Amino acid sequence: MPKTSADATLPLRDTQAVYGRVTRVLHWSIAALMAWQFLGMGLRLILGRTPVVSFFVGSHQKVGTVLFLLILARVGWALSNRRNRPDHGAGLLGRAATAGHLALYLAMLIVPTAALLRAWGSERVFAPFGFQVFPAQMPEIGWAVSIGNALHGELAWIMLALIAGHVVMVGLHESMWRDGTLARMAGRRRA
Repeated sequence: MPKTSADATLPLRDTQAVYGRVTRVLHWSIAALMAWQFLGMGLRLILGRTPVVSFFVGSHQKVGTVLFLLILARVGWALSNRRNRPDHGAGLLGRAATAGHLALYLAMLIVPTAALLRAWGSERVFAPFGFQVFPAQMPEIGWAVSIGNALHGELAWIMLALIAGHVVMVGLHESMWRDGTLARMAGRRRA
């Protein structure tokens, strides 16, 4: 069976019509790791301290570290592709989509930065994967820990609400407007 243009390999970089391979890998990797993080924290709230919860919570710092590195890569990649990406559209909906994406990116940067600030000021060594990033602070740097505690968890739940809004809007685009939004990030390239 001959290949059609819809079967052509996705470009590495983004285009006006479709998000490229790098953007897709970063998007879906971050989505999967965030789902893991929120599942663990949700289970912690519901079940308290149990072995299952300990399994998830025990990986939170390592997964968060990987997430932060992927988020930095995602932001850098998005900035380098900013003129090539599919347009959010014109009018109020386009501006709302742009604002929603900016809010998501901001939350994705602030939440782990707050955790890093807390880790930097903590009396415990911050050494994900066994490599020391920050030494223990003796005594702890109270303002850093306080700010980190205040922002990390609370903003993470706000970020979850933004993610839920993002998913709902993709559903609306697919079911009501049928404009191919999901196909640009998850599906095949349109001919």
